[in-house]
Amino acid sequence: MPEKSLILLVGGGAVGAVAALNLQLIEQAEVTVVCRSNYAVVSQDGYRIESCDHGNLSGWKAFAVLNHIPEASSSQPFDYIVCVTKNIADVPPSLADLIRPAVTPGRTVVVLIQNGLNIEKPLIQAFPQNIVLSGVSLIGANEPEPGHIVQDFPDTLYVGPFRNPNLKVEEEDAAAKQFVQLYSAGGKTQCSYIADVGWTRWRKLVYNACLNPICAITGLDTGRVRLADGAVEGLVKPAMKEIVAAAKASGYELPATVVDDMINMDPLTMYLPPSMLSDTRKGNFIEYENILGEPLREGEKLGVPMPTLRVLYHLCAAIQWKNKEVKGFVTVPPKGSSAE
Repeated sequence: MPEKSLILLVGGGAVGAVAALNLQLIEQAEVTVVCRSNYAVVSQDGYRIESCDHGNLSGWKAFAVLNHIPEASSSQPFDYIVCVTKNIADVPPSLADLIRPAVTPGRTVVVLIQNGLNIEKPLIQAFPQNIVLSGVSLIGANEPEPGHIVQDFPDTLYVGPFRNPNLKVEEEDAAAKQFVQLYSAGGKTQCSYIADVGWTRWRKLVYNACLNPICAITGLDTGRVRLADGAVEGLVKPAMKEIVAAAKASGYELPATVVDDMINMDPLTMYLPPSMLSDTRKGNFIEYENILGEPLREGEKLGVPMPTLRVLYHLCAAIQWKNKEVKGFVTVPPKGSSAE
């Protein structure tokens, strides 16, 4: 019997819980999940999952549940570290620093099931001998209370290698295909290998870099944004067209229908709150730098006018600053004092 793959999954929220379930479904892998705010509930009672893919599960647990990143073991190193956390590039610690204790140089494959552009660069710099994979996830899942996962949109995952000039292309491709096999082995999800990582990421940014911040700023979910007077024509479509133009300038021709496809991706009456809106409602940090800032900088660097996204970026930066003040990351002068 072949040895099980040892997987550390960092980020045991809604998407992470579904990913852990898929990876451990037919016992080809032992998955250790690192939780934060929901650790007490999940470690004691497991997850309560209501899933359009998996049905209803009560008390489901991964192989192990931790509230910290474990040290790498010389006898049983992790084969994969799957990162399903929000990628808050402007708030420490960095992802590379967070997972560093568990990484075995030259052995552990890092899988980034995260949103945004250029997210691999800090990881390849930190771990130059480790394969880094891209996971682009299309899923509707949320955690209305700790340990209670509701998945109402099927899980689709596209996996491919971020190219590392220090490594062999054949080994990167093989690692990506092996992870696809592990993730899809249970037959409950659609997981596909795709070599062109950049194309899949730019395509998802048409949704994420536009609807995500617009919903967070306005407080409207994706259904209500479509119902609100002028929001689609005046905000959503102009922003999406800027992403399409930036993608083209970067060498990625997206389908002519991509803007309408992304606007209509979620059924209107699902009234889906994208991740940034969910985070602003909870007072959490938003991952605007990788989702919005990086494609904006890439596009402007290539001469693409992006006025809508530039305004959205500064509005998101102001929201983030507010969150940082509340959480003690920045200080302001006392009322009535000189700010000089």
